[in-house]
Amino acid sequence: MRTRLLPLLIVLMAAVLLALGVPLAVSTASAQQQKVVVDRIDDTARFAALAQFVTDTPTTARPIRTDDRLETLRRELASYYGVYGIRAGVFYRNASSMANAPDDWVLPTGGEVREAFEEALLSRRSHDPEQVWPWQRSRLVVASPVIRDGDVVAVVVTDSPTGPMRSRTLRGWLLIGAGEGAAMLLAVGAALRLTGWVLRPVRVLDATTHAIASGRLKSRVAAAGGPPELRRLARAFNEMADNVEDVLEQQRAFVADASHQLRNPLSALLLRIELLALELPEGNEEIASVRTEGKRLAQVLDDLLDLALAEHADADLMLTDLGRLAEERIAAWAPAATAKGVRLTGDCAPTTGWADPVTLSSALDAVIDNAVKFSPEGGTVTVTVAAAGDVSTVVVTDTGPGLTDEELARVGDRFWRSGRHQNVKGSGLGLSITRALLATGGGALSYEHGEPRGLRVTVSVPRSG
Repeated sequence: MRTRLLPLLIVLMAAVLLALGVPLAVSTASAQQQKVVVDRIDDTARFAALAQFVTDTPTTARPIRTDDRLETLRRELASYYGVYGIRAGVFYRNASSMANAPDDWVLPTGGEVREAFEEALLSRRSHDPEQVWPWQRSRLVVASPVIRDGDVVAVVVTDSPTGPMRSRTLRGWLLIGAGEGAAMLLAVGAALRLTGWVLRPVRVLDATTHAIASGRLKSRVAAAGGPPELRRLARAFNEMADNVEDVLEQQRAFVADASHQLRNPLSALLLRIELLALELPEGNEEIASVRTEGKRLAQVLDDLLDLALAEHADADLMLTDLGRLAEERIAAWAPAATAKGVRLTGDCAPTTGWADPVTLSSALDAVIDNAVKFSPEGGTVTVTVAAAGDVSTVVVTDTGPGLTDEELARVGDRFWRSGRHQNVKGSGLGLSITRALLATGGGALSYEHGEPRGLRVTVSVPRSG
């Protein structure tokens, strides 16, 4: 969950920082350019004041008469260009030059300079230039009219390079970027702490839920920090787990007590049946049927007691050699298989797993017993030990009639038996007991169709504790 929540928070924080940083960067560039434009306006106003008193005008009949004020204007323009590198000039209405620096700079016939000149002829300063960004190699043009007696007699034009301005803007942007980066790192650190604080109770709750689902019913959510809502959820979960454990304990106790209490009356009843049988003729079918049902009821009570104990027992887990254990169980069941005409074979490679040897032996006994019981004469039961990923498995495959899809979904349920096997001895609790015993140690029991027929039962246990 943290890997999904953290990117979402980071994206939101990055969007907020961008929403703040982009306007700030634009404002920085605008401020730098506005500062330059204001300086150029002041400069053009000063030159216009000097040019206002230059009385000479160009004519075709005679050359321009140079007076002191014109010389002063030319020196100012030359000094201005020499110090700042900004081209500047004063041009008459007919675009001829009154004074300019450098000397070879003339008013072009088109472009920004000409547009600014034409606009200033209308008795107003040229409009502010378009925004220049650090990656653009543009120039700033500012033009102001020279007005004498209410008429525009000339125009002062400045053409400024933008390199220094773009450098200052870029430095400002770098400072903003550094600030945004630092803020982003701080925000990511805060997001890590925040998500850790919020999700810590969720992780603890998830681990506890998994532990309870794995059979460790004593597991509880430890006290942890986090939001008040999650702390209340943890307390409610612990209360629920306590109630569920109490109900299961009462159920187990009832089954165990009922099984134990019914054994004595049943034993007395079976004894009386035996005494009654002495009074009846030898081979009476009714008394034989009553004996069989009584013994079956006694077996059911024993299995119920075993099931209650299996669900309540704690597994004694240790590193176990599944291959050696499977070989022992094969050897133990070989006489029963031979007596029925079933071939019992094994492929028991040395494989270790984390299991209770007694529990695993009981599970293999139940599975092999069923395989031999339901395999026809001449059939084969194969036991294979292998390791796959993080589990070790013992697979028991038979060549019996197998189960249908519907039966396969129900096999292992308590008291369930296939309608085709009702005449086979058993209570329908053996596989339920086996599954309960395996679950206490993290093991499992699964069923599949055999190929080409029969049933494939897999006993799996963790490879490590």
